[in-house]
Amino acid sequence: MQAAGCSQAAPDPSSAASKTLSVDIGGSGIKTILLDARGEALTERLRQNTPAPATPEAIINLIQAQAAQQGDFDRVSVGFPGVVRQGVIGSAANLDSRWIGVDLAQSLTQLLGKPVRVANDADVQGLGAVTCQGVELVLTLGTGVGAALFVNGTLVPNLELGHHPFRKGETYEQQLGRSALEGISKKRWNRRLEKAIALLQAIFNYDTLYLGGGETKQINFDLPKNVKIVSNMMGLLGGIALWRD
Repeated sequence: MQAAGCSQAAPDPSSAASKTLSVDIGGSGIKTILLDARGEALTERLRQNTPAPATPEAIINLIQAQAAQQGDFDRVSVGFPGVVRQGVIGSAANLDSRWIGVDLAQSLTQLLGKPVRVANDADVQGLGAVTCQGVELVLTLGTGVGAALFVNGTLVPNLELGHHPFRKGETYEQQLGRSALEGISKKRWNRRLEKAIALLQAIFNYDTLYLGGGETKQINFDLPKNVKIVSNMMGLLGGIALWRD
């Protein structure tokens, strides 16, 4: 698997005509877009609120409905907010617990009639953002906190940094997730993020940190030179990289 930003990975050598339906499953929204073989958008992004409860059946049905609106496609890429191993869901902290053990790749393959690949959503966003230069860390700030780590473009999958200890006995997600932001002032949340960035620099000695997700719009301090905010669209555009072996 090669990140979309690696020069050796574009264009997609597998099929110059392939169209990929890219799906981003989030705690607050389900998004889809159609991509060409180079990862360029062919359609407008569709977004609907994540069903409540966020069960496998409800979300898979929503994906099926969006797929019908996106037109013809040859294959499917899915970013899922949790641990994913060979298409099977291993954790789903911000969705319904019934996701655990679901073979999402197989379920969607049967439903849509197309081959499907599934990966952690932060990993997919990172695949769209990184440039394959040194150590690159991705942190997504949304309903939860996701993370992805790359070394010269090689992914370390399922990092799930958001559930690691951060400060005051709480995890990064407990301190920086959307529920935390809603419970404290924006100023306090930004101070916490500054501390997290400094700690992650000390832990990973990254060359670049990419910040993504819907809550990046809340950032109001000057970021270090090696920290960049990336578009939330990367969670969809990175889907093409799942097909680069």
